[in-house]
Amino acid sequence: MQQWVAIWFQWVHDWGYAGIILLMAMESSVFPIPSEIVIPPAAYWAAQGRYSFSGVVLAGTLGSYLGAAATYWAARWLGRPLLVRYGALIFCPEDKLVRAERWLARYEAGGVFFARLVPVVRHLIGIPAGLVRMPFGVYSLMTVAGAGLWCWVLAWFGGNLLGSHPDLVNDPALLVQVLRERSWLIGGFAIGLCALYVLVMKLTAKPALSRS
Repeated sequence: MQQWVAIWFQWVHDWGYAGIILLMAMESSVFPIPSEIVIPPAAYWAAQGRYSFSGVVLAGTLGSYLGAAATYWAARWLGRPLLVRYGALIFCPEDKLVRAERWLARYEAGGVFFARLVPVVRHLIGIPAGLVRMPFGVYSLMTVAGAGLWCWVLAWFGGNLLGSHPDLVNDPALLVQVLRERSWLIGGFAIGLCALYVLVMKLTAKPALSRS
C-alpha cells in the first residue's frame, strides 16, 4: 500500500490537474485511494505557484463528480443482486453496501451531500442512489456541492499544514499519517454539519398521523 501511495502522490506532482481529476475520480468510485494524498499536497504546490488554489478545488470536484457519476450509472445498470454477489471483488462487500443504503434511506437527497464528508460512505453512496434510481440531476447537484466543500476543506487544511511542514511533501506515507492524526479538525467540521442537517430533518419532519 505504501508503494501505491508514493505512486499516486507522484501522479499529483507530475500530471498536474489531470492527475488530480483522475485520482479523485478513482477515490469517488470503488478504489481505496485516500483523498488526503491528492488535495492537500496539490494545495501546497498551489501556494508555491505550481497550481492555483481554485484550480485544485475545481479539479478535485470535477474528478469526484466523474467517479460518483460512473458509480451511480454502474449500480443502476447492474442492479443489487450482482452487486451483492460480486461487490467484494471491487472493494464493496455487502455490509458496506447495506450501510450506504441505510444512510440514503434515512437522509434522502441531503444524505448524498453529507456522504461526501463521511469516510467509507463517501465513495459508496452512488451505489444505493443508482439502485433506487434517484433522479440523476438531484444526485449530481448534491454530489457537486458536497464534493466541492470537501475539496475546499482539504485544500485549506493541507495548504496550512504543509506550509508549516514542507518536509512532509517528500514523504507521502508520513504525510497521510500526519493528516489523519489531525483529521479530527475535518471530522469535527463534518460532524457539525451532519448534526445540523439531522436537526433540520427532525424539526421539519411531518408528524405521524394518529390512528382513530
